Amino acid sequence: MRERDVVSADGTRIRSGRTGTGPDVLLGPGLGAVPEVRDGLPARVHTWRPREGPRVALADHVADALAVLDDGGVERCVVAGWSLGVPVAAELAVRHPARVSGLLLVAGDPFAALPAGVRRLVGVSAATALRLAGPLLHRVKVPDVSLSPVDVVRRFAGHDWGWYCALASALDDAPPRPDLTGVTCPTTVLAGRFDLPSPRWSLGAVAGLPQARVRVLPNTHFLPLENPRAVAEELALLLVRARGVERAVADLLTSRSRRRA
Repeated sequence: MRERDVVSADGTRIRSGRTGTGPDVLLGPGLGAVPEVRDGLPARVHTWRPREGPRVALADHVADALAVLDDGGVERCVVAGWSLGVPVAAELAVRHPARVSGLLLVAGDPFAALPAGVRRLVGVSAATALRLAGPLLHRVKVPDVSLSPVDVVRRFAGHDWGWYCALASALDDAPPRPDLTGVTCPTTVLAGRFDLPSPRWSLGAVAGLPQARVRVLPNTHFLPLENPRAVAEELALLLVRARGVERAVADLLTSRSRRRA
């Protein structure tokens, strides 16, 4: 991972990273996501660490995403999001459709189905519990297996949960389910059967989209870590779909231009 500082539109300095080879993909990380989420993806992945400071609303994260794309010289690409990165990816597609050729939305906000006040209470309570459990989890002996469930939770417990709560509370003001009305790019949603909220509720956001693909997997909210092969397969398929649409649009524009000539 090659990392560098990037300045967002409001002057905030964020840390961006780039890894892999292949077509460009922007990854909107979940708050506190572990680095392995990007591993094994069939793409040149651009990502960033969520900013710190007072300006952490949804629009600020979208501005950071644009800054990362601009810094990487990427005019248009597939955008992926996991967990609380899902509303950021969706909002980027809604506000800046010219920059997004496809959407991969994986295991959206786990508290999204709850009323706003309850979401905040549950989120803060969960963060507090993990912060208190952190020292105990770090003492647990686990087998030498990559990303066991205990290992994943232990990594999350090591985060700065005061900062996490501030970020989650700011995103709490965003719509609980992304409004994707008007999005026409190919879209794929991956949901965990044992995630919260239920897949049926989460998938309602894409029910009316013309090019939506939905896949429910026997996983939890940590789907990218539990089933990375499925995520990589779906991303590869989405890249093919996005290229097909791009070519079709280009051919249509060329045909129209010839007719006018």
